Amino acid sequence: MARKGLPGLTAQIKDKLIQQALERRLKQAADQGKSLDLPARAATGAEGTPEQHQRFDLHPGYQQVRIISEGAARLGIPSPFFKLHEGIAGASTRIDGRSYINYASYNYLALCGHPEVSAAARQAIDRYGTSVSASRLVSGERPVHRELEQAIAATYAVDDAITFVSGHAANVTTIGHLFGSRDLVLHDELIHNSVVQGISLSGARRLSFPHNDPAALDAILGQQRHHFQRVLIVLEGIYSMDGDYPDLPRFVDIKNRHRAFLMVDEAHSFGVMGATGLGIREHFGLRGSDVDIWMGTLSKALAGCGGYIAGESALVEHLKFLAPGFLYSVGMSPPVAAASLAALRLIHSERGRVASLQERGRSFLAQARAAGVDTGTSAGYAVIPAITGSSIRAARLAAALFERGINVQPILYPAVPEKSARLRFFISCEHSEPEIQQTVAALAEELARL
Repeated sequence: MARKGLPGLTAQIKDKLIQQALERRLKQAADQGKSLDLPARAATGAEGTPEQHQRFDLHPGYQQVRIISEGAARLGIPSPFFKLHEGIAGASTRIDGRSYINYASYNYLALCGHPEVSAAARQAIDRYGTSVSASRLVSGERPVHRELEQAIAATYAVDDAITFVSGHAANVTTIGHLFGSRDLVLHDELIHNSVVQGISLSGARRLSFPHNDPAALDAILGQQRHHFQRVLIVLEGIYSMDGDYPDLPRFVDIKNRHRAFLMVDEAHSFGVMGATGLGIREHFGLRGSDVDIWMGTLSKALAGCGGYIAGESALVEHLKFLAPGFLYSVGMSPPVAAASLAALRLIHSERGRVASLQERGRSFLAQARAAGVDTGTSAGYAVIPAITGSSIRAARLAAALFERGINVQPILYPAVPEKSARLRFFISCEHSEPEIQQTVAALAEELARL
């Protein structure tokens, strides 16, 4: 049946036409950097300065936000963003007074809200307060910082580690500081934005290689390595949009042969991969020294907020004294550091959480594939996409599942290519098998209705 407003057009055709119009307007805003509805008489201001260069409401980035919001409103799709969670968000959550099965949280091991983690944070507040009130270099150092970093280093079997107040900033400041204009950084084409921003800050040459393709990387290095001083290769342990992982031993071999550095971002793989949750290193049985820069976040399995870099002493000492994102930033809040330290200790002592998480991930993936859901290349380790093929379908699907008590976030164009728009399910060790069965059944039913 055709929707009202465009007689004679099916809902599918109407959606396609609106999507095409939105894409054209987004491209126009991005390419031209101009307001899409600015009157000609207001095109310039005083002394010939264009009006859009003086107003935030005419900034091309804000114009893109408006275009997407207006397009969703025309289609009757509620915004999936900034939902207000009323308590701890784990396998379940509460939004606007209603309980939901929750797949929109990185709380993989349900350690955010664990009594021991919360108690550690409270004790740190009582002892150190809520802030260290200074850069760690000058007067912000506390014992809990060193304890956390030593525990991270021991977990990776490397010399030392350094923690940052932001995971994004950890990548930006580490890459941005260590590499420069005479260097080359190669990264998987699906690498996180923080890595790209760090490379941009560094001034190094940036080249990407096809996703999880070590042969392509090897070929690029064969052609390019001799043109540069330092060369860095950057991978992710688990790719956050696709839920797959690299064949890390092959990349280690390549970096050794080409005398390059290797950095692995374990934001989504630490606490998730490996027999005891110690990440992709444990999964493949590698030595800590096989990778030059181990990076991870405290905000996922480790129940805190921030990032870390682990590796040899020279790397860590260099960053502690000179990396701007550490040197000129206030030190990590004591309760956050204490919470992550407690979570790390629980990962070592309560290994059943990791086993449950991996079992639930395998179950969700198997059931989704059996139901005909396009899960891409996901390996079933906590991150499982349901690829819909268009942003409108993804947004409608998320809204339909939300009505059925299932909270899952859509990933839309331009965050991913339009044909790769998806829902992204984050699995928790506390999701029950009946909840997974209920979710996959609802997902398949709503996909069939689109």
